Amino acid sequence: MSLNLSMPILVVDDYKTMIRIIKNLLKQLGFEDIDEAADGSEALNKMKEREYGLVISDWNMEPMTGYELLKQVRADDKLNATPFIMVTAEAKSENVIAAKKEGVNNYIVKPFNAQTLKGKIEAVFEN
Repeated sequence: MSLNLSMPILVVDDYKTMIRIIKNLLKQLGFEDIDEAADGSEALNKMKEREYGLVISDWNMEPMTGYELLKQVRADDKLNATPFIMVTAEAKSENVIAAKKEGVNNYIVKPFNAQTLKGKIEAVFEN
């Protein structure tokens, strides 16, 4: 199954270094159209202006977390079909379960490499 490498991707993280790392990994995988947002509210505004093929969001951010962003995206009729991958440093099972209940498409625990990211993205688009 071939991924659409031209789809726009939104990377959401309040830590600039992490955004740079994820963008570099995505570029290694062949993605070129990558936007960024520093928190959930900025991401939500960008998502209302542009249709993204995928959102990759950190869990822990201020003032709006990735989890809150996920809930708002899933509650929005225009945005709710957007594929969403949650990234976190905490592998707490209750977090994974909560995110799954809210409709997250996949989950990545930091640290991760390009192969892990590729596998998670492919898994989202296999369905």
